[in-house]
Amino acid sequence: MAEQLPSGAGDVAKRHPEIWKAYADLGKACAEAGPLDKSSSRLVKLALAIGAGSEGAVHSHVRRALDESIAPEAIKQVALLSIPTLGFPQAVAALTWIEDITDPK
Repeated sequence: MAEQLPSGAGDVAKRHPEIWKAYADLGKACAEAGPLDKSSSRLVKLALAIGAGSEGAVHSHVRRALDESIAPEAIKQVALLSIPTLGFPQAVAALTWIEDITDPK
């Protein structure tokens, strides 16, 4: 799994596999703690990444969303939904990060 992660996270996973396993297990437990389906959970995680202003996490969740057959239009709507809460500049930034993956030039 570590070889599929961005370099920083992959390095930690390789050096500290016990920490990575605990982290992965926590993520799995959180995902299974409620009634949200996989697509809804992915879009929520994308929204949280947008709210945190984490370009890398947005890229990661967009890639995973596309792999899970979530439509690019639904992914982009998450950025648009952030306008009233996070503000227009943050939403536009998020949309550009999403389009880095959905609409590469």
